[in-house]
Amino acid sequence: QVQLVESGGGLVQAGGSLRLSCVASGRTFSGYGMGWFRQAPGKEREFVAGMSSRGNTYYVDSVKGRFTISRDNAKNTVYLQMNSLKPEDTAVYYCAADRRITTYVEVRTTVYVYWGQGTQVTVSS
Repeated sequence: QVQLVESGGGLVQAGGSLRLSCVASGRTFSGYGMGWFRQAPGKEREFVAGMSSRGNTYYVDSVKGRFTISRDNAKNTVYLQMNSLKPEDTAVYYCAADRRITTYVEVRTTVYVYWGQGTQVTVSS
């Protein structure tokens, strides 16, 4: 069982930055692939960025060059550094984990077993 807790969301002006954190419980964090997803009001949850347990990363096109995913296995934490934020980035951001994601990053929400409660990111224009 893995529990995920996100933090770092907030209100920021367009062009600003935020860093989201997701802390995982358990002693085998390094063996889990991690993903960041987001859900805007009235829209489906969508993949944003992910990192496999072996360190491969993948980003949705809309955030490439602006967002960076990283992890610190010693702290059981995955981060999402978000720069040059746009109003369309406004959403609730969720982190997710699954131990089967070892090499290739998975973008489908249905694959991830463990989810956090989400953190709100609001970007004003």
